[in-house]
Amino acid sequence: MSNVIDGKAFAANVRSDVARKVSTLKQDHNITPGLAVVLVGEDPASQVYVRNKGKQTIECGMESMEHKLPDTTTQAELVALVEKLNADPSVNGILVQLPLPDQIDADAVIGTIDPDKDVDGFHVINVGRLAIGEKSMVPCTPLGCIMMLKDHHGDLSGKNAVVVGRSNIVGKPMAALLLAENCTVTIAHSRTADLPAVCRAADIIVAAVGRPEMVLGDWIKPGATVIDVGINRIEGENGKSKLVGDVNFAEAAEHAGAITPVPGGVGPMTIACLLANTVTATCRQHGISEPD
Repeated sequence: MSNVIDGKAFAANVRSDVARKVSTLKQDHNITPGLAVVLVGEDPASQVYVRNKGKQTIECGMESMEHKLPDTTTQAELVALVEKLNADPSVNGILVQLPLPDQIDADAVIGTIDPDKDVDGFHVINVGRLAIGEKSMVPCTPLGCIMMLKDHHGDLSGKNAVVVGRSNIVGKPMAALLLAENCTVTIAHSRTADLPAVCRAADIIVAAVGRPEMVLGDWIKPGATVIDVGINRIEGENGKSKLVGDVNFAEAAEHAGAITPVPGGVGPMTIACLLANTVTATCRQHGISEPD
């Protein structure tokens, strides 16, 4: 049985580190980081996510600013709010919760966010900065993955990494982060020829394809590290639904040296990294070094 990477415990440590940095910013610079989260509509999952973000933001000593808009909000109204938040010096991070209602172009809204306040890391300027190795705001889920990998391995240089999935939110930024750590990176996807063979060559597999339990145990090289980003709800025993990842955990755990579970692996890291990004953004906006 492989080593199971505890994302809940890791995320708790990240939040503790964020709280310590926030305390230092308040004490030494009289700065309180502020995170503005915008929710449009009544999507239940988004409501829970936004509520958790607000709770954890406050617990870390930061200002939480929630803007809840009806699902009839127009694109012009949402853009106007984002522009107002861009101009507000008390707002250091801006996050517009996705998905948005059909009448709103999400790309246009994200493109309105000040790149230096874009704590989700989705603005094309941050995507470009990440791609060429400049300082950028890094998408939260890939950032959480790379933090866990570096904690487990230390130096990632020379590792053969396979990212299964090519989304703009996870797959592509994950590949860029692994390249920055001097890994040899393959981005695989649904059209990859002999995907199992590609995966078997990997020291690190990051599964982010959105298909339940697609990556099987015999795809895993003995001793490889498996990071499972997938969150899929399927029917379990007695007709009750359950959450599973993109990796068949029971099978993969027999081969992997280390593996993240679902739930309790990558998921908790996403909000923790959002908070960490807000501290980073705050320091850069004020031209000060981030506290150690």
